[in-house]
Order: sequence, then structure tokens, then C-alpha cells
Amino acid sequence: MPDNPFLIAGGGIGGLTTALALARIGQPSIIIEQRTRIDEIGAGIQLSPNASRILIEMGFGPALAKTAAEPHRLVIRSGKSGKMIGGMPLGQAMRSRFGAPYLTIHRADLQTILLDAVRGSDTIRLAFGRNVAEIENNGPSSVRIRCDSQSASESVTGAALIGADGLWSNVARLIGDTSKPEFRRHIAWRGLVARKDWPADLPVDQTNLWLGPGAHLVHYPIRRGEFINLVAVTSDRDNEPGWSRTGDPSILQKRFSRWHTDAFRAIQSVGDWTIWSLFDRAPRQTWFDNRVALLGDAAHPVLPFLAQGAALAIEDAHVLSTEIKNKNGNLIEAFTNYTRIRKSRSSKIQSTARRNGDIYHMPWPLSIGRDLTMARINFSDHTSWIYDWQYP
Repeated sequence: MPDNPFLIAGGGIGGLTTALALARIGQPSIIIEQRTRIDEIGAGIQLSPNASRILIEMGFGPALAKTAAEPHRLVIRSGKSGKMIGGMPLGQAMRSRFGAPYLTIHRADLQTILLDAVRGSDTIRLAFGRNVAEIENNGPSSVRIRCDSQSASESVTGAALIGADGLWSNVARLIGDTSKPEFRRHIAWRGLVARKDWPADLPVDQTNLWLGPGAHLVHYPIRRGEFINLVAVTSDRDNEPGWSRTGDPSILQKRFSRWHTDAFRAIQSVGDWTIWSLFDRAPRQTWFDNRVALLGDAAHPVLPFLAQGAALAIEDAHVLSTEIKNKNGNLIEAFTNYTRIRKSRSSKIQSTARRNGDIYHMPWPLSIGRDLTMARINFSDHTSWIYDWQYP
């Protein structure tokens, strides 16, 4: 491993993409991951053109084609009546307008693609089972951290530390931001259904968004249509942190029992649910301190009402590596530019996602006005500010 690598805290999508983006500009890195293995079960994500474009430019187009699905349309329906409220074309329409596809993929599949590339790189090292416990951030040309594992501690020195360690970022805390994430009074349920177990008359080649009072449901294909990913979000007071608590199917079925029969049958088709309480935070005021910078959810967590959490982390990795290259290794200038470029966009997406949560869960009769408004919206134009993003 070359001297003075970038240190990356977190081996999720943001951390892996950052390491690979840095490798493309000749910068070595060490990924420090507190888990002993990278493993995500039962979670699908949506890769809109602003994110898929970056991954394809990085050379992952063939791998994505083998593992992802590409829904041909988004359909928005009333959870109660089943009536179509609105929608927009995806598939070829996205490719034609934005120059990249709108893909849906299992999170584990995307992480496997990235992890295989990381393991195949001779400039990236993976360090599992370690946590960043202390940061010495005063050097003119390097940063030193202490990593703790179950059995030992070690000091590691690098050119900089990138905190890609998520919503509850330890790196952010260590550079002085001790603010706590806020519970947003929503619970997300996620489940996976094999196509053979999916109701035969329900669509498998499109993304469906069902809206109802105090809840919504979204389902879309993954793994080239061999599985359907479902996410149901309900207004709730359960604020236990965590990403993979087991959910009781009977509780969710009771919650959706008065919804349209197609939405209810989709819920019934899932055997096992995992649940997590939704937290986020106000945009951080400080994204970097000397040679320590934050990225992805560590800097700007996004609620899942716009499907942009993973996409923003991928964008961050691209901008950060581009600025490091453009500034010829002057990291303070690179981090300053990165923060300036990313803050306004990520803040807008954060606020839009929060607002979408309120809109999706509107009670009657407010939902009548919502539905009439959605019926008039050209969603392709309405979302173009998200999907057509490119840098530089």
C-alpha cells in the first residue's frame, strides 16, 4: 500500500464508491469498517439517472445490467380506491431524456459490485471490525486516527479522513458535532418476494407508489425482475434505532386491511418483514474540519420519500474525488469546494423528501387536493432538477 492513503470510515455504498473514485485519480485509500463483514439483507434501492450515470462512467454498466431491473413506468395510486393519481415513464424515456437509466437494485447486489471492484484494486485496503475511536487532526499534511477492534488498538496515518459512517456518524462527533438525529414519527417496513410468490395479476415491471392516510407503500422489481422489493412506511411513535428489527406481518396487514385489494395482496405476499424507525437531522453546518470531511448520510441524511439517499452519497464521492484531482492535492481547497458544491443540492433534496412524507400521508379531505394536483403534474419535468444533475 502506498504511503499516506486516504482513510475512509464506513464501508457502505458511499464509502466504497469514494474509495473507487479516489483510485481512479491515483489516490490510495483504506476503508475502515466497524462491521466484521458487509452484508445487507432484504433492501432494494432506486438508482435514478443522476446516480446510475456516475456508476456507468466508472465502468459498472455491465455489472448493473446483470443484476438490476429497469422498470418501464412509475404509477401512483390511491391506497383506498386503487385509482391512478399520476405517474411518469421510466425505461427508455429516462435514457433518452437524461442519458442514463433509472434502475432498481438490491442493496446487497450493488454493494457486491462495488466490493468486488475494491478487492480487485491494488490501491485500496479493507480493514473490517475496526472503529475510529480518536482523531488527531492538527498536522499540516496528514491526519492520525486510533482504530479500536475487539482485541486491540492501532494508530493509522493518512492524507485525510472521510467520514462515510452514516446517520449516527462517529467521525462527525469526534470533530465536534454532537447533535442527535431526530425521530420523524415514521416506521419503514421492508420485504422481499420472489416473483413466483407474487400475485400473478399484479405488475412486476413497473414501480408502484400507493398513497393513503398515515401510510404509503412502494414496490418495484429487483434482480432483473426475479424479485419484488416492497417498502411500507407508516406514521408511528416507535423510535427505536436500528435497521433490521423483525416486524410482525399481522401488525402491518391490520394497518393496510382497508386499502385497495391489490395493495393489500401485495402486503400479504411478504413472509418476513424487517422494520426501522426513520430518523434524520437538520443539515450539518460543518462538513469538514482541516483534513476530515463528511460524506453521504454522515453529512446530510435523507428520508426515503424521494429515493435519493444512495444517489446523493454516490454524487458526493464523485464530486469529492473530482475536486481533489482539480486542486492537485490541496485538500483544504478541495474540501471547501466540495462543501460549497454539495450543500445547497443536498439541503434541497433533504427538505423535499421531508415534504414528500407529509404529502404522501395526507388525511382526507386534504388528500383530495393532493390527488388533483398530482394529476396535473408532469413528473418528468417536476423531477428533472434531480435526474439531470451532472458534475462538472
